[in-house]
Amino acid sequence: MPIWLGTVPFAVAYAVTARASGLSVWQTCLMSLTTFAGASQFAAAGMFGAHASGFGIVLTTFLLNARHVLYGLSLSRQMPLTGPQRAFAAQFLTDEAYGMAVVNGPKDPTGLSFPFLLGAELSLYVSWNVTTLLGALAGGFLPDPAALGVGVIFPLAFLGLLVPMLSGRTSLVVALAAGLGGWALSRFLPSGLVILLAGVGGALLGAWLLTRAEAADKAQEAGA
Repeated sequence: MPIWLGTVPFAVAYAVTARASGLSVWQTCLMSLTTFAGASQFAAAGMFGAHASGFGIVLTTFLLNARHVLYGLSLSRQMPLTGPQRAFAAQFLTDEAYGMAVVNGPKDPTGLSFPFLLGAELSLYVSWNVTTLLGALAGGFLPDPAALGVGVIFPLAFLGLLVPMLSGRTSLVVALAAGLGGWALSRFLPSGLVILLAGVGGALLGAWLLTRAEAADKAQEAGA
């Protein structure tokens, strides 16, 4: 439920942006029901208002959602899922739901569980769509979302999920390297591609650091 504090204002901001771009109430809500991806919905709504081509909209939203490839790979390695469960979890997966599942996993002796992931996903899905509807209906009475600075809510919400995972020097080094690398790449590349590259780079760095630490431990044991 605390995650709603970050997603609810974001959903309202999306709804206001979509309505200002010329989408009707039902079109605004339909995108939330079927797409369910905040950043991609924001981008698509703005591009609809700018009369962008269908290909351009699809390509932009694809790049923005490319980070979900990394989320899916991570979850598939940590959680036993059947085929239907994979498809269902993928449709409703969000940054916050992934973060909640990963943060909860180490506390549960059985590891990550599909019911917990699904609970986080559907909780966010319901709150997102209800708030989208309210925002779409009240859009004409709400101020410009950009003027309120709501764009900062999303990264802050995910940052709050990241902090508990920084439990050692390796995770801290990887987080800093990925963050700085992403910031540098964002000056030249689209945001979706930046997140994907920073995520892959961080994963490779983490694997190298862990392998190096394990090799050092084995050498120390052999010497003892």
